[in-house]
Amino acid sequence: MRITLVLGDITEQDTDAVVNAANSSLLGGGGVDGAIHRRGGPEILEECRRLRAAEYGKGLPTGQAVATTAGRLPARWVIHTVGPVYARSKDRSALLASCYRESLRVAAELGARTIAFPAVSAGIYGWPLDDAARIAVGTVRDTEAPVEEARFVLFSDDVYAAFARALNG
Repeated sequence: MRITLVLGDITEQDTDAVVNAANSSLLGGGGVDGAIHRRGGPEILEECRRLRAAEYGKGLPTGQAVATTAGRLPARWVIHTVGPVYARSKDRSALLASCYRESLRVAAELGARTIAFPAVSAGIYGWPLDDAARIAVGTVRDTEAPVEEARFVLFSDDVYAAFARALNG
């Protein structure tokens, strides 16, 4: 699997799947989640509501992933994953790594050859950038999946720099 980095907007990525750093409700929110729901349109929210009614009544658990249509996005699917909130008092690294592994598992089940990831948990959830990048890049690098390209789409220069250090370090 080829790992690439892009400074930009995940909602503009022409990949088979884009990963949404969702909240457990699956009903939209801020940051990446809000941008994906706004740009993707009501089709994504409709599928998320069906998932909540059928399988995830209490919400999508942290570290898990599930797919919906991508609606009006250039991608075919959105893979929603719930990242952990960073806490100094408790090591939640395994949950963050699980977000990437589970997203790749879902991508493989869908037959996706290309996937775009945001920096899960590195925004409002407060994960330190260098550690978030190390976990993300390391997990994707070590996960066996029939995906040709895993693209990290990073929203700012500092996040891009952290992921570049992790990829090239």
